[in-house]
Amino acid sequence: MFRQSKTVLQKCRNLRFQWQNPSWRFRSTSATERALQYQAGQKISGFTVKEVVTVPDLFLTAVKLTHDNTGAQYLHAARDDKNNLFSVQLRTTPMDNTGVPHILEHTVLCGSEKYPCRDPFFKMLNRSLSTFMNAFTASDFTMYPFSTQNGKDFQNLLSVYLDAVFFPCLRELDFWQEGWRLENENPTDPTSPLVFKGVVFNEMKGAFSDNERVYAQHLQNKLYPDHTYGVVSGGEPLAIPDLSWEQLKHFHATHYHPSNARFFTYGDLPLEQHLKQIQEEALSKFERTEPDTAVPNQPHWDRPREDHVTCSPDAMAPDAAKQNTLCMSYLLGDITDTFEGFTLSLLSSLMISGPNSPFYKTLIEPKIGTNFSSVVGYDGSTKEASFSIGLQGMAEEDTEKVKQIIVQTIDEIIANGFEEERIEALLHKIEIQMKHQSTSFGLSLASYIASCWNHDGDPVQLLKISDSVAQFRQALKDNPRFLQEKVLHYFKDNTHRLTLSMSPDEAYLEKQVKAEEEKLQKKVQALSESDKKDIYEKGLELLSVQSKIQDASCLPALKVSDIEPTIAVTPVEMGTAGGVPVQYCEQPTNGMVYFRAMCSLNTLPEDLKLYVPLFCSVITKMGCGGLDYRQQAQQMELKTGGMSISTSVNPDYSNMDMYEQGVLLSSSCLERNLPDMFHLWSDIFNSPHFDDEERLRVLVMMSAQELANGISYSGHMYAMTRAARSLTPTGELQETFGGMEQVKFMKRIAEMPDLTQVLRTLPRIKRHILNPLNMRCAVNSTPQKMSDAAGQLDNFMSNVASNKKDRKPVRSDITERLLDPLAAPGSGPSRKLITEPNFKPCQMKTFFPMPFPINFVSECIRTVPFTHEDYASLNILSRVMTAKYLHREIREKGGAYGGGARVGGGLFTFYSYRDPNSVQTLSTFRKSVDWVRSGQFTQQDIDEAKLSVFSAVDSPVAPSNKGEQRMCPKWHPIPYIVLLLSGALQALVKGSALYRE
Repeated sequence: MFRQSKTVLQKCRNLRFQWQNPSWRFRSTSATERALQYQAGQKISGFTVKEVVTVPDLFLTAVKLTHDNTGAQYLHAARDDKNNLFSVQLRTTPMDNTGVPHILEHTVLCGSEKYPCRDPFFKMLNRSLSTFMNAFTASDFTMYPFSTQNGKDFQNLLSVYLDAVFFPCLRELDFWQEGWRLENENPTDPTSPLVFKGVVFNEMKGAFSDNERVYAQHLQNKLYPDHTYGVVSGGEPLAIPDLSWEQLKHFHATHYHPSNARFFTYGDLPLEQHLKQIQEEALSKFERTEPDTAVPNQPHWDRPREDHVTCSPDAMAPDAAKQNTLCMSYLLGDITDTFEGFTLSLLSSLMISGPNSPFYKTLIEPKIGTNFSSVVGYDGSTKEASFSIGLQGMAEEDTEKVKQIIVQTIDEIIANGFEEERIEALLHKIEIQMKHQSTSFGLSLASYIASCWNHDGDPVQLLKISDSVAQFRQALKDNPRFLQEKVLHYFKDNTHRLTLSMSPDEAYLEKQVKAEEEKLQKKVQALSESDKKDIYEKGLELLSVQSKIQDASCLPALKVSDIEPTIAVTPVEMGTAGGVPVQYCEQPTNGMVYFRAMCSLNTLPEDLKLYVPLFCSVITKMGCGGLDYRQQAQQMELKTGGMSISTSVNPDYSNMDMYEQGVLLSSSCLERNLPDMFHLWSDIFNSPHFDDEERLRVLVMMSAQELANGISYSGHMYAMTRAARSLTPTGELQETFGGMEQVKFMKRIAEMPDLTQVLRTLPRIKRHILNPLNMRCAVNSTPQKMSDAAGQLDNFMSNVASNKKDRKPVRSDITERLLDPLAAPGSGPSRKLITEPNFKPCQMKTFFPMPFPINFVSECIRTVPFTHEDYASLNILSRVMTAKYLHREIREKGGAYGGGARVGGGLFTFYSYRDPNSVQTLSTFRKSVDWVRSGQFTQQDIDEAKLSVFSAVDSPVAPSNKGEQRMCPKWHPIPYIVLLLSGALQALVKGSALYRE
């Protein structure tokens, strides 16, 4: 998978710090304590311990080691977290646009010496209980991470990953499949035209159909033109066909060596076992080399530069006449200076984040553009960091105006600095991030340290966040103009500045198609008849290999018997606050309190439903009580970890024509700020501001732009949502709230010259939604704080009691269901569901023409609800079809980036992602049913599908989310019946709705 550059700010947002109180998980000694027993200089399985450091901020002990023979670097983060992670990353520095590191990342996972079967990576998805498996190609490194909670599974996956990375087969057929190939359009017809095919080739065509992605790539290439950052590491589609198989193998030989590798492990499993296995299965077979992969600093320019690129027009843009982008990007310092990087990341947030930031005031609020440029803020993913600021969705004639505003804003920051309260709010956000717990902390940690460590920075120093905060505070105390001087140095006086503009070109796609056709014809014209015959025969050979049943017996696998036979039940207590049902869940939340509330939409008039997502988006950003929107944003940053409202549509577990509709309120805070958080919610309930049309317009434009930008990345989700629209009432409402219907609606709102009517609509929605009579709440906190949290919730409910009003539901068919389906009737709180007994599912075919060279395809079939006896079978069936048929036909043969089937919401859904085909893929969906009917699968296939299901069922849940399933019941992939025989599965499918038109 090609990963776009992420800014350090974005990485920090994703870095959530998971802590577990040892008393919640018994062990003789904790993982952190065991790691403290290692000593610098100690020898372990061919490694030497270099440093042992406690990192109390993150509740871990870091152990740094070096491999004696190869020099491979190793970092182990010992922590009391059972979701253990392994990662190996290699510095990969391409010097052309062929995408060699990206294609290599795909190809090494297609078979290795120890595991020579085709695609062991995808096969292991169904043979393990992994909580994460993937691989990433960044601009200058390639990473192979996995995580699992099962010790045996960890060893199995580690064996597969080590062999794939260091001893891959790199077969030519795999290169053709994953990278690129010339092949007859119909591989079995030698007279059909020759075309380009390949998974990465199509993936990158899809990536470059995203205008934001196009802009970001050009910006990096032009800001760092002199070395590896001047090329497209993922591959420029028209350059990919210039890569040869021999070049691919050479790149592996020069870059995939332990001397060029950095190993990272995380969790509570013993370090010694990891080191022993890595040494025996991989590193013992290598000697030290001196890899020539270091990235030199970009030579600094003596004067700023300007450039221009073009892109495809966006039919969904909020304003068709405003589709230009302009950005100024500055080259900063080396990211291995951790404190300087920390300072510049904070400085970036102060400059651009939220309505109180200088650039928000000068660029966003004047409505010159729809949003900041796609690349904005601090980016520490390259050896030398950068800062970018600009606008998208602007008119071409505003180009000079935007340049002047950026320069003037920098001058104003140098003159005036930042308010102390804004700095404190940002430091408060860091404190929240350190205390909040996630289920994938190991993966976040690996991603967070990757870039700095890749260039020989100290990854442990990067983790000492409290040290950086203390140093930052001291620097401000010693020099009140500390931040202004940074702005002067890095922005005002910096001559290495690129101003890049981008404008739409009506002929852009036509030019792309023409360029590909010219590239293709040049390749074809150079072929002799003998060459064409070879291509045809090789195409048949590849097709034969792809169609052959693979023997995967060489791969390690868990068994169903390795799975924990029981699912842990989260204890909760039910109560009330002001007559509103409340669920209290005591968890080790590390000093955080989490609040959620579900508010029903049953009384909301039908004509207002399209506006609900907009209402949710703006209600916490317009101001409330005595606070204008700037003051509200400031208080939310100072006192909470965020406050949000989102739509929620949940089908009933036993009736597909019954569902709950509502909005979900979510917020969190430090324990000391609990009263402040509820005070902010009280003001939002009692006196939200709906009188500022200019503020609303800014929010509407930003929202419409974000929705339009997301289609090229999440097209498969939009396709699945649209396909489900006519099959269930839930599907229809989900299309209204989050499908293409919502995208088009927001475009219409953004185009309206007068938003007065919208402003009048929002209070009407508020009266129906923020009504305590239609609410239920949930609180997660530590046992010590729960009593206080309950008291504060009582106060909140008293404060908003004036919003109570008994309103009549719009629909007459209302059914009450207990929140706990296993509880005795009348023994607990209930929820009110809409029933549509007269709903008639119908067939509907939809095509959305989009300016993309690839497709997103989906087909949905109405099946059975969650509690139906066939649901478990269909769940298993979707996994079998994905792993054993659809992956092979859609990805391997068809060249799509991905595809498969899934079950949920009463629907069996097929999908494909970044797919060069459309009608052919729809045919594949139908043929997959015939494949199942013919019984071309085994009991082993079914057992592997069970593992895949249970991997999802047993995925870790963060303390903040414990009990959420009770409070807000959703369809869950827990199969009631999984002991299936292949014959029974065939019988089930033969009689199901899958065969009905």
